[in-house]
Formats: sequence, structure tokens, C-alpha cells
Amino acid sequence: MPGPKPKPKPKSSHESKPKTRVPLPAAEQLKRLFKTLCAQIDGGHHLNAIRTCDKILRIEPADSDALQTKLFLLLTTDQPAVALSLIESLSGGSDLRYSLEQAYALYCLHKKEEASTALSRTTEGVDQRGVRHLEAQLNYRDGAYQAAFDIYNELLDSAPTAEEHADILTNIQASSAHLDFINTTFLHSLDALPTSISTQLEDLPPPAAPGTSSAATVASAAPEAPVVKKEKKVRLPPGVVLGVTPLPDPERWLKKSERSTFGQKRRKGGGGATQGSAADVVESKAGSSSKTKGKKRK
Repeated sequence: MPGPKPKPKPKSSHESKPKTRVPLPAAEQLKRLFKTLCAQIDGGHHLNAIRTCDKILRIEPADSDALQTKLFLLLTTDQPAVALSLIESLSGGSDLRYSLEQAYALYCLHKKEEASTALSRTTEGVDQRGVRHLEAQLNYRDGAYQAAFDIYNELLDSAPTAEEHADILTNIQASSAHLDFINTTFLHSLDALPTSISTQLEDLPPPAAPGTSSAATVASAAPEAPVVKKEKKVRLPPGVVLGVTPLPDPERWLKKSERSTFGQKRRKGGGGATQGSAADVVESKAGSSSKTKGKKRK
């Protein structure tokens, strides 16, 4: 017999309610987010660090540390256009605290004149060492190699880290190589030319800037090179040698009854007799039967 059913437990008068999560205060959230931000930057996770900066700015939109860090991360991850739009959204781009970042973003976008204007508006509170670095880079890009060489030599004496010292040495070598070519190598090459050629070079007008109409006409007059189509390589299955392995049957995908070779084996099998035809066999049988009928029983 089945045992007695257990009695249902009486419901308690105090039912457990789901616990509601109490949000942390803004100060505690900012503290945790800044701790996460420092760990992400130390680990080199710059894209995640940018997202953390966005979370901080949603809580405190005017946090200068978060803005400065986000601008640094955007320029580090090669996003100068995004950094420039962020700077322009802050007081219409007139905030002088971020003039160095604005100048560097314009320099990365190859806007030389605008970068020089933004760099001239830097205040005393901006990192002056970074300003001098950017001045040297602008001079180098503009072809003023002597000015860039002098600034890099000035920065080399007070380089705070070995990494920056190595970068400055590389830039000094590049500026020095250009100066040697302009002041020594180029002039020696001209002196080595024959007098007739050097005289013609001196009388010739300066070369035209790229993108003029003459360059366009020369480009249009040049014949177009024929386009050579590359032959596609045929992939062969393993074990198949082209020209040696027999080709597969082209009718292998058809039904056997639809193939051209269907029924040939049956027709060939009917003529396999070698000791005479079927008519001979019939005649021999008929002759033997007539002989047996002609005999009389004794």
C-alpha cells in the first residue's frame, strides 16, 4: 500500500521579496571607474580605456582629467579627427587648455597652417616640452631642417627618459641627413657635372608644381599599358597528373539506361559460339532424330 502523503507545509505570512540593488553614489562610482581606467592604460587596453572615459564623462561631463585622458587615448590610437571634434565641442574649440592636443590633431591631419596657429595660442600651463616637439616636427615637414635640428639638439640635453632620448636621436639623424644633402652632397654633384649641363640647369626655369595642366597633358599623352589578365590556376585533385591520368567519363552523371554504352555488352555476348552457328546445331539435332525414327525395333 502506498504510504501516507506528506502534509503540505503552511505558507509563512512573511514572503521573501527580491532584493533591490541600491545604486552606488556618484563619488564611489567615479572612484571605481578611475581605478579601472588606470589598470586599462597600464595594460595597454586603450580602446577599453576610451569606453571607461565615456562612462566617467556621463557621470561628470566636466571632469578635466577624464577629458584630458580621452584626448590622449584618441591621439594614441590614431583617431585625430575624433579628438578634434571633441575639442571643438568644448566651448567651440576656444578652450586653451587643449590647444596642444588640437595642434597635434591638426598636424596629423596634414593641416600645417591651422596647426601652427593652434600651437601659437598655447598658454603657460600647457606642456612646453610637447610644444617644442611639435614645433620641430612642423619645421621638419615644412623643409626647415636647420630649425628642426636646433630644436632637437636643445631637447636632447634634457630628455627625461631613455625612450624619448632615442626618439630625439633618430630625428636628429634624419634632419642632419637632409642638411648634409642640401649643403654638401647636392653641391658636389653639381660641381661634378660638365660645364655645358650645369649652365643649362642654371638657365632653366624652376620645375612646375605637381597637378598643373602640363603634367595633366603629359599624363594624357602617355599610352596606356595593356592590361594583362592573369590566368587562373586549375586545381587538380591529389594523384592526378595533367596529360597522363585518363579523363573521367563525361556521361558519369547520367543514368545507366541513358548512357550511349547501355546494352552493348548484351549484344556482344550473343555471338560467343565458336563451334558453329545455331542453325547448324538445329540441323544436327533434326538429323539425329530422323535416324532414330528410321530404325525398326526387333
